[in-house]
Amino acid sequence: MFDNRDGEQKNRDNNNKSLLKVVAVAGPKGGVGKSTISANLAISLASMGKKVILADLDLGAANLHALLGLRDSGQTLDDFILKKVKNLSDVVRSTEIQNLKFICGGSQIPNIANMPYQQKVKLINHLQKLESDILIIDLGAGSSYNVVDFSFIAHKGLFVTTPEVTSLMNLYSFIKSSVFRRLGFLFKSEKAGDVLQLLEEAKDVDANPHLNTMGKFFSAADKIDEDAVRSAKKVLSEFSPNIIVNRVQTAGDANVGAVLQGLTDKYLGVQSHLVANLPDDSSVKQSINKMKPVMVNAPASGFARSVNNLAANLAAG
Repeated sequence: MFDNRDGEQKNRDNNNKSLLKVVAVAGPKGGVGKSTISANLAISLASMGKKVILADLDLGAANLHALLGLRDSGQTLDDFILKKVKNLSDVVRSTEIQNLKFICGGSQIPNIANMPYQQKVKLINHLQKLESDILIIDLGAGSSYNVVDFSFIAHKGLFVTTPEVTSLMNLYSFIKSSVFRRLGFLFKSEKAGDVLQLLEEAKDVDANPHLNTMGKFFSAADKIDEDAVRSAKKVLSEFSPNIIVNRVQTAGDANVGAVLQGLTDKYLGVQSHLVANLPDDSSVKQSINKMKPVMVNAPASGFARSVNNLAANLAAG
């Protein structure tokens, strides 16, 4: 399995022994504001004196540079993937914002969103070797294996939804995919083939309603391999999705996070946490149209204040 760093585990660079805190921002449904949050969160953390690298891993649809107001993308992730540069650190560029550096995403390589496994592992290894206090990785939309796997290296996973039901269910599906992917890796590594087969059956809840919750799955799997189930419960206890609800307008909107928490607890056996309700703020669209981050264009806006609160909590944790 990938080097999964969820929770508060520390990621040590074997060469320089420095600490790198990885924050993954995922928004399984396109258009929920994931990249806007990533960019402004990075700026807020940088303003607190943290050394921050913001990496655009929305493979094939990179646009984070525009949100930062960078018209010239310079060297990009494509150059590293195509081996035009040796190290990922070679494509890290400075920005006009003090303490903030940036890796521009690639968009010129056909099918890059379906990156081969070994290439993905190489990229993950290089990401973990970057020298900074915080690395924020802005992931692509959807629940593909590549998106899920990149989220595994994070100390903190921030999962973005809007109050709409479709967005909420897409995020639930992403978290479910993450759970099944983690357990699949675990059961393969422990050579628990019969439990792995049961996990595959649990994916089809219509055909197997007796396995429609993680609790029921564990009860059935416990009769096959108690050790594997014990390990699986430990893995899930270390997975703690952090929910951000964006474009909140009403009290009902603000309750969406609690609804999602209930779903992940009941059906997936995962304790998720609501870490931010970000307001629906006209300054966001205005800033995007000006190709300026909200933190720069409208630092006193409600959205900016909420992002600052989120950044403060992340920095403290």
